[in-house]
Amino acid sequence: MHRSSPAFVTLALAGATLATACGGGSTPPTPATGVASAASASAVPAVSLSPENVATVTMRKITSGPMVSGELTPAREATVRAQVGGSLMSLTVDRGQPVRAGQVVARISSRDLEESHASALAAFKSAETALTVAKSELQRTEALVKGGALAARDQEQARNSVSIAEAQVAAAKARERAVWQQLDDTTVTAPFAGLVSARPASSGDIVSPGTSLLTIVDPSSMRLEALVPADQVSQIHPGAKVQFTVRGIPEPFVGSVDRLNATADPVTRQVAVFVSLPNAGGKLIAGLFAEGRVETSSRDGIAVPLAAVDETGAMPFVTRVRDGKAERVEVTLGAREAGTEQVEVTKGLAVGDLVIVGSVKNLQPGTPVKITQ
Repeated sequence: MHRSSPAFVTLALAGATLATACGGGSTPPTPATGVASAASASAVPAVSLSPENVATVTMRKITSGPMVSGELTPAREATVRAQVGGSLMSLTVDRGQPVRAGQVVARISSRDLEESHASALAAFKSAETALTVAKSELQRTEALVKGGALAARDQEQARNSVSIAEAQVAAAKARERAVWQQLDDTTVTAPFAGLVSARPASSGDIVSPGTSLLTIVDPSSMRLEALVPADQVSQIHPGAKVQFTVRGIPEPFVGSVDRLNATADPVTRQVAVFVSLPNAGGKLIAGLFAEGRVETSSRDGIAVPLAAVDETGAMPFVTRVRDGKAERVEVTLGAREAGTEQVEVTKGLAVGDLVIVGSVKNLQPGTPVKITQ
């Protein structure tokens, strides 16, 4: 048994060599074949991005200051009320319609007042006639007293009669003017040019003095009343510019601080700030919500769109395109501009860098990127 072992091994090796030569088994991959397979597996198609999906980092003016927000209200608003009672004969305007300063917008029944005015006017004329008679009597009495025909006391009585007649004329005139004023108040006019924002009354209503007929607003200027913390009041002064946006309107607007309230809210300890907002184009509408920033300082800095920054993690980052590939860059943020939706980057980026914005900004690092035209 010991002597036959080398022969058996020799035969086995010969059989294996014959099987290999005849190609009866599978051959293992050569080193060159393995490298080609790895290169093929690592090839990743480039992601195509349109120009709207990228933004170039630029240097721009960065503004900072307290944030303000609140509801827009008209700078000028008037509630037109009835000055006299009666039936509302006509109301010629409705909500949304423009009015001119002094335009007749309503009429109240004046029949009873017209009769009262006629009576008051007649009483005035009668008092004037009585005064004329009293003055003539005084002149005649003075002449008789001078000639010795009457005593001095008769002259004094005539003068008293004139004084009484003058007082009666003044009282009658006052009554006539009061009724005339009431008669004039039956014609209701617009106090200034603007738009009708409310009309609680209707033609045919019975109104009394003080009844609200309609509300007129001046749309040429709006006002924003906002609250700011007490520790930021020192940064705000009348005339300071305010960059703001209005919910529902895409473009930003510019206003100015008109005044600050003299006292703080007793509960929140915040101070009311009143901002004047020009509205020449009529785009601003009362009741809309506005928010912005009081420009207390400005400087040049690097800024990117807010849509390019991912702040979901512990450190905000952007995805930058460099050498045709996506790379993740952690950044340090500064001031934010709500109106332009830009944010300052104080560390991590340089002017000219290309960053990805929008929903595709979270590409995996190393992904090939191609910008289409």
